[in-house]
Amino acid sequence: MLILEALMKQWAILYLDKDGVQQRREVQWQERPSEEDAARLLRKDLYPVTDELDLNDLEGRTDEPTVKTLKDHNSVQIISITEAS
Repeated sequence: MLILEALMKQWAILYLDKDGVQQRREVQWQERPSEEDAARLLRKDLYPVTDELDLNDLEGRTDEPTVKTLKDHNSVQIISITEAS
């Protein structure tokens, strides 16, 4: 377990929340998460009920469906994903 934690890196996800305010969420991941991975994480944190219902009808029809849903329906936009220092 300690070895796995040592391999994990800290990543900072910068995003605009529904009010247009820049927010920062730090996560541990072995390698840089994709925008879709980050969007799923944010959706789970910000909108847990929506995440449980999985109302994503774009699955399989568009690239990065969670990114698109967060932006179009919740006004949440990922700005960047960088390694935290």
